Amino acid sequence: MSIDIAIDLGTSKTVLYGNSRIIMEEPTVVTVDTETYEPVYFGSEAKATMGRTPESLTCIHPIEHGAIADYDITHAMLSKYMLDAFGSKIIRPQIIACLPTGLTEVQHKFMGKVIEESGGRNVTVIESPLAAALGVGIDFNEPKGSMVVDIGAGATDIATISMGGIAQCDSFKMASFDFDDSIIKYVRRRYNIEIGPLTAENIKIQVGTVVKRPVDITMIAKGRNLLTGLPESFEISSSQVYETVFDTAVSICNAVRKVLERTDPDIVADIMESGINLSGGGAQINGMAEFMSEFIGANVILAQDPAHCVIRGAALALKYPKLLKNINYQARSMQELIIE
Repeated sequence: MSIDIAIDLGTSKTVLYGNSRIIMEEPTVVTVDTETYEPVYFGSEAKATMGRTPESLTCIHPIEHGAIADYDITHAMLSKYMLDAFGSKIIRPQIIACLPTGLTEVQHKFMGKVIEESGGRNVTVIESPLAAALGVGIDFNEPKGSMVVDIGAGATDIATISMGGIAQCDSFKMASFDFDDSIIKYVRRRYNIEIGPLTAENIKIQVGTVVKRPVDITMIAKGRNLLTGLPESFEISSSQVYETVFDTAVSICNAVRKVLERTDPDIVADIMESGINLSGGGAQINGMAEFMSEFIGANVILAQDPAHCVIRGAALALKYPKLLKNINYQARSMQELIIE
């Protein structure tokens, strides 16, 4: 069976696209045996064990800040996902893999190698901001500058783009997971209660906000009291979360501003006219587009499906490869990257 595949191997989730649809979307988490380091659970099953494993098991995030942190576990995880999604009868598929802009050549090489060893062939890489730009519908044929900010789980990819080429870019190592970390630290400091990453993520989704809500909302969460060691419930409000995540939101916006400062004035003028395109799962926290717009002083447009802009853009590049062959950018194979 011949099939073309797009892969978004992210810090939080791995998405596989083929046959004109998203075939698999699983957390980038693996639970391993503590002694043998052999994988036991993958994806959703592994994520469900986070904070709940006995000493014999350990949860691993094999991708950190968009780069491979554990090669063997990444290989085992991606091999399973490829097999589950496409079976064992794929014949030399063409693959486009989305990678952050801040990776070194060695990190690029490792990413391409792990995809090839997991069942892929003919691997081509595309920077995540370019894929996101395609996913939000930016026309590369127009001689006009644009900007994409993709807030992922482990990194925020920022790029100014002109005619299909990246003018300036940065991969800022602060993103959605940092919102979760700030919530964990706040609850520990305010209530003397320890919560896990899943509870912090749920708080962020339910009441998280980077702008003050007109009406404060609250929720009940549970954790472990640090003094007694016993389970304990607590109430947390959106205004408390706002104060907690504010600094992280400011840091992300400052990174966007720094990229703009390095960008040619004519491109910046185009961006001020057309607006900044905001995508990524982390962009879904309440008020992020509004907050960034006020901070930067430009219109910020939240994508319709921010969590899937990158993979849908990669799928478009897979279907229409000429989209990536404009003046300053050309689709590059892993072999070409390694030679460079």
